[in-house]
Amino acid sequence: MLPQRVIKYIADLLPLNCELCGLELDEQHNGFCFACRNTFLPTPRCQCCGLPCVTETPMCGECLVTPPPWRRLYCVGDYQQPLSTYVHHLKYEGQFWHTSKLVDLLIPNIDTPAEVVTSVPLHWRRQWSRGFNQSELLAVSLAKHLGCEYRPMFRRTRSTKQQKGLNRRERQVNLNGAFKLLKEENSYRHVAIVDDVVTTGSTVQHLCKLLLDSGVESVDIYCICRTPDVVS
Repeated sequence: MLPQRVIKYIADLLPLNCELCGLELDEQHNGFCFACRNTFLPTPRCQCCGLPCVTETPMCGECLVTPPPWRRLYCVGDYQQPLSTYVHHLKYEGQFWHTSKLVDLLIPNIDTPAEVVTSVPLHWRRQWSRGFNQSELLAVSLAKHLGCEYRPMFRRTRSTKQQKGLNRRERQVNLNGAFKLLKEENSYRHVAIVDDVVTTGSTVQHLCKLLLDSGVESVDIYCICRTPDVVS
């Protein structure tokens, strides 16, 4: 079987076709024709938790009752095809070139960029096994395109079970004491945390609390997929 990088190199030499419908592209739109790119247009969501709503709203009913610790959550869409396919290819198959594609889809949705971008860390064993941290790849690319700083801010202090398959309560317990700030004092006012998929929000809630306790005034979440289903 050919390595992924070789397949990508060969594909770049072929005529440009839309990755979804297969029609030839008159010009490059990061792999999609104009019609298929509309597949990724924003849908009505709660700006606070990022979950789908009937109409766009600053805060849904649940956020009014129990607001999350972050200010806003920006995403491309739900964890469903075709978006979920690209996240899967990046995360589990090491197809790094999808990073720019996913970032390109997210950037138009971010109206007020944070001054610094950070990412959800992996435990060193998992990162060694996988070979990379997909959230870090997305965060570095986002910071570059948004013109802000990327800075690692967290360390995973212990290895935890994968969040996939756990309910909300189990995810919270699984992550207790799993993260630590790399630097206790923080001079940043507005920080964005990047993750590939946010489901219950347990991971980013823990990280938000660390930042807010260190003096950060507001935290945003940047993710590719936001979904209420347990998939990440």
